[in-house]
Amino acid sequence: MENLRTNYLGLNLKSPVILGSSGLSKKIDNLKIAEKNGVGAIVLKSLFEEQINYESDKTISQNLIDFHSANDYILNYSKLNSLNEYADFIKRAKDAVSIPIIASINCSHNIEWGDFAERIENAGADALELNMNVLAFDADKSASDIEEEYYQIAEHVKNSTKLNIACKLGNNFTNLPYFIKQLSFRGINSFVLFNKFFEPVIDIKKEAIKSSALFSTDTDIKQSIRKIAVTKGLLPDIEISGSTGVHSADGLIQQILAGATTVQLCSVLYKKGVQEIGKIIEGLEKWMEEKSYSSIEDFRGKLSYCNIDNPQLYERYQFIKYFTSVE
Repeated sequence: MENLRTNYLGLNLKSPVILGSSGLSKKIDNLKIAEKNGVGAIVLKSLFEEQINYESDKTISQNLIDFHSANDYILNYSKLNSLNEYADFIKRAKDAVSIPIIASINCSHNIEWGDFAERIENAGADALELNMNVLAFDADKSASDIEEEYYQIAEHVKNSTKLNIACKLGNNFTNLPYFIKQLSFRGINSFVLFNKFFEPVIDIKKEAIKSSALFSTDTDIKQSIRKIAVTKGLLPDIEISGSTGVHSADGLIQQILAGATTVQLCSVLYKKGVQEIGKIIEGLEKWMEEKSYSSIEDFRGKLSYCNIDNPQLYERYQFIKYFTSVE
């Protein structure tokens, strides 16, 4: 697998395939299976500050506690306990496998991100993924106000740890290359595109809100291909880890051709098992052999925005032009 070696987040990976952050990566046995099947790195399941606060509030309400100092004690105890458990799992993961372990955190308040990052660095994580999503449901906040919150978080974490950091973003920014460029000015040069969020639908029989499909499908890859290609083409110095919709070697190859440095797998592994990583990597190697590529670098970004003869193929009006030609 020497021809698959890739550098990401300052780490030397034996392949560009990463086990993405999920419930799968919170089980030591899965980490071992992933390593055996050729995965280059593992992103642990995110530690959610919001979940810590929820559990604390649940404890307080169940015990009818109405003392401010007691509430603060429970919150701080829950937070410390969760951080200790996460730090312990990082150490266990490092002992179990020899490939890089990337921690993942999702905090709901700016000040907490740096505290979490510092603890995770001390636990021995090889890098850090920021699972970022600032809620944008406020009629009195502009898009620039929301983006400023991201910038503040990035600066705060960057100043709190020496770990290399990747920002995992949603597919909801008006001008993604500009936004990523601003984050790069703040020392963040690696990005995961894209995060998959809870998407509600309505059950008309029960007249209730429920979640849409939990897992991605192979058609969801279209959400990331264009933006990976355009962003990497315009900002060649950044790293992109492709995510969402990769269910086969074909999807993996597409994202690398678009410009992805690495590709994260999740839904397909829930459906087919962690060992599916081996089949996907085998498909990548077979394709590379057929194309006479001796390394990933030989074709990474070959079809990015700035490397094709007609970059306008990635622009929206070509989509309209295509359909207006259909009778």
